[in-house]
Amino acid sequence: MKYCFGIDIGGTTVKLGLFQEDGKIRDKWEIKTRIEEKGRNILPDIAKSLMNRLEKEGISKEEVTGIGIGVPAPITEEGFVKSTANLGWEEKNVKSEMEELTGIRTATGNDANVAALGEMWLGGGRGCKNMIMVTLGTGVGGGILIGGRILTGAHGAGGEIGHLCVNYGETEKCGCGNYGCLEQYASATGITRLAKKRLESTEQDSTLRKGPVNAKTVFDAVKAGDRLADEIAVEFGRYLGYALANLAAAIDPSVIVIGGGVSKAGKVLIPYVETPYKERAFFANQDVTFALAELGNDAGICGAAKMVLD
Repeated sequence: MKYCFGIDIGGTTVKLGLFQEDGKIRDKWEIKTRIEEKGRNILPDIAKSLMNRLEKEGISKEEVTGIGIGVPAPITEEGFVKSTANLGWEEKNVKSEMEELTGIRTATGNDANVAALGEMWLGGGRGCKNMIMVTLGTGVGGGILIGGRILTGAHGAGGEIGHLCVNYGETEKCGCGNYGCLEQYASATGITRLAKKRLESTEQDSTLRKGPVNAKTVFDAVKAGDRLADEIAVEFGRYLGYALANLAAAIDPSVIVIGGGVSKAGKVLIPYVETPYKERAFFANQDVTFALAELGNDAGICGAAKMVLD
């Protein structure tokens, strides 16, 4: 039996998985992400944890085919990261450093792209080779797969769906410094922003006026038949659906997978995105399937492992 490791580096914790070559997860665990000192301890901590796990399992390094790592930043195919927002890294080659620390072949990718690969392999995009995954969380992330391969791009920034411009008249800045990015309307924080603006602009009755306003309460109210919540969801869906229609004209996917915290609303989410998508999609892209992500927090480690197994 051969094995590999899948690693998903986050700003708070690092998720690690030991996989068999048939894709079965043998074990998974987490360690703290030590971002102090410009993140100098992150990769050594990972290497130490992996070596300890091999010793515990009685597996030799020769039985390990590789280590896959998802990084929360643009990263080139050669493993080079110019900078990161949450880890403190600057000018780091993750691939070569990990190989030096462990002596094991390493493959690297952007965390959202890697999670998309995981969903293509074992989740909502299973069986499809051309896929767009959009993750709706605090921000909007994404991953694009063409012919089963991650679209990395020249600077490691392929799949940054959240920074497609969808409103040229926006006057408030996105976190990236631009204006009118999809992230400002389709993320959990974006949905909250839309909801608060709608509540301020009308006196229409809504259960949203009786408690906290966030993406979860908006879709809970949608499920309960709240008319104002429905209008907010329609606005959110229009921004996301139109953006995905534009993207589909370039990518031609067979499936679009929606993940992230907002996707926990469930299937009620799909029509709000699919309807405007079909209004604007090029005729050849009309029969795209919409699906919810299935792997949750395991998507990153699964995709990382798949990079190595491929």
